[in-house]
Amino acid sequence: MDYLSIMLIAIGLAMDSFAVCIGKGMCRRHFYPWRSARIALVFGLFQGLMPFAGYALGISFATWIQDYDHWVAFFILFVIGVKMISEGFVAGSGEECLGCDCQEDMTINWRKVVVLAFATSIDAMAIGLVFVSYPGTIMRATVTIALVTLLFAFSGMFIGVRFGRRFRFNVEILGGFILMAIGTKILLEHLVAG
Repeated sequence: MDYLSIMLIAIGLAMDSFAVCIGKGMCRRHFYPWRSARIALVFGLFQGLMPFAGYALGISFATWIQDYDHWVAFFILFVIGVKMISEGFVAGSGEECLGCDCQEDMTINWRKVVVLAFATSIDAMAIGLVFVSYPGTIMRATVTIALVTLLFAFSGMFIGVRFGRRFRFNVEILGGFILMAIGTKILLEHLVAG
C-alpha cells in the first residue's frame, strides 16, 4: 500500500475525532492550546493504536485473507464509509454540540475524553484488518493515523471555539466518502492487476 493511500485512510478515520472536537470547542468561549493539545493527544493515541490491535488480531487468519484481501479491504472501508455518511446525516439533523460538556473551567473530564476517543476509534480497529495484507506498512500506518488524528482533533477544538457557532460542520460525510474511495481504489487495483 502506498503512502498516499495510508494518508487518505488516516484523514478519513480522523474525521470522527475532528467532528467531536469541533463539538467540544463549540461549547467554549476561549481556546486554550495546552488543554486542547492534551485532549487531541488522547484522540490520536486511541486512533493510532486501534488499527494496530486490529492488525494483531487479523494476523491469525492472514493466510485466508491473502486470497481475498482486496475484497476484505473494499468491504471494510466501504461499510465504515457508509456508516460514517449515515451518522453524519443523523448528527447534522440532531445534536448541536456533540459530546461536549459546555463548562468553561480548565479541568478536563478525562473519563469523557477517553470514552469519546474510544468511541471514535472503534472503526479504526476494523481498518487494521486491511493492513494484514500489507505487513510492512502497519507501523507507518499506525504512526500516520495517530499523528493525523492528533492534528485534526487539535484543529477541531480550535475551529469549534473560533467558528463553530457561526458555521455548521459535517465532516463525517466527507470522511465516509474518502474511506469508500480508498476501498474502491484497492479493489480496482487488484482486479486490474489480476
